[in-house]
Amino acid sequence: MSEEEEHVVSLVDVLEEDDELEEEASAVLAASDAEHCSYSQGYVKRQALYACGTCCPPGGAAAGVCLACSYKCHEGHQLYELYTKRNFRCDCGNSKFKDLTCKLSPEKEEVNSGNKYSHNFFGLYCTCSRPYPDPDDQVEDQMIQCVVCEDWLHGRHLGAEVPDSVELQEMICESCMNQNQFLWTYAPHMAVPETELKTDPDQTKPGPSEVKSEVKSEVKSEVKSEVSIQADDEPSSKRLRLQGEPEGEEPKGEEPKGAEPKGACRLKELQQIGRSRSQSGATFWPSGWRSRLCTCSDCQKLVSEAGAPFLLDETDTVLAYETKGKTLERTNQSADPLMSALDRLNRVQQLELIHEYNDLKTELKDFLQSFASEGKVVTPDDIRQFFEQQQSRKRRRANGQLYGP
Repeated sequence: MSEEEEHVVSLVDVLEEDDELEEEASAVLAASDAEHCSYSQGYVKRQALYACGTCCPPGGAAAGVCLACSYKCHEGHQLYELYTKRNFRCDCGNSKFKDLTCKLSPEKEEVNSGNKYSHNFFGLYCTCSRPYPDPDDQVEDQMIQCVVCEDWLHGRHLGAEVPDSVELQEMICESCMNQNQFLWTYAPHMAVPETELKTDPDQTKPGPSEVKSEVKSEVKSEVKSEVSIQADDEPSSKRLRLQGEPEGEEPKGEEPKGAEPKGACRLKELQQIGRSRSQSGATFWPSGWRSRLCTCSDCQKLVSEAGAPFLLDETDTVLAYETKGKTLERTNQSADPLMSALDRLNRVQQLELIHEYNDLKTELKDFLQSFASEGKVVTPDDIRQFFEQQQSRKRRRANGQLYGP
């Protein structure tokens, strides 16, 4: 097989991949404003964020910018895509940026004291603190985001085997579990059972030769996701969360049999049961698990003091954010761009445009069909030739042959 043949992909593959990337981008970016800086909204519950390595290189102060500022103020800069972060206010142009003033919202406080930063803002991820994608890592691995600290970790550095249905689950890393000990009480009753994880001791700790891996697509087209409830709204490959609950668990929204009456502390009830599991490694939690956490006044105080009140809020999930983005995208697409353009033209121009559109649609379909029927691959030269022919026909039409061949 020649080198050229080895790199051949079918047109169907290209179109399917393009559709997937577009859907992923829509899920993450559509719920954020691409035109206006989000600073005026304060600490946004969840939004797409970027860090600028050009303006804030490693060794300096960490800073994050909103989607609109990544387009308008940092075009051409080295940007690290952070996917989404919760409760963050855009830093663009504040005191952390020495030589840049925000073009969209120049009047900002010197710092946003409520923002939380991590090594992600310098393009590093996981407990191994490696970049993503990592040019030195030849191991194919997935990245999974912890829903508490929001860092991205390699599957092989979680201290637990990744379940097959991980894209439908929420993951909490071992560090965050240990910082929030009450979660270990819930884990035996709500998290994916350890028997389904089959932890591999060799994957518990990253070895010295294990350099992390990747699959982060380009800025604005890559994404990550979380809890999926409907098949049409499943999150994308680089994001990970769960849909069904493990066998033996009560359905979402229902109290387990024998539960204490409402108002009682469910956390204390589970502590009295005494069921336990090994307190090591990451844990994976099924869809709806947050709604089953105790919300009595003592537990609300406990979660708040731990700095994790968002655990009691199901709308905090990436699923909720992505669902909002997809809904907005569908709403925006409901108005046909062609029909909107036609509304601004007179009748003669409308007819001409409709004919042009229909001709191009038919000719492109016939052109691609000829390749499909012969089993040929469409090359860039073929595409260029097709549009050169279209330009030639357009010129002939302009000379009086309006709808001729």
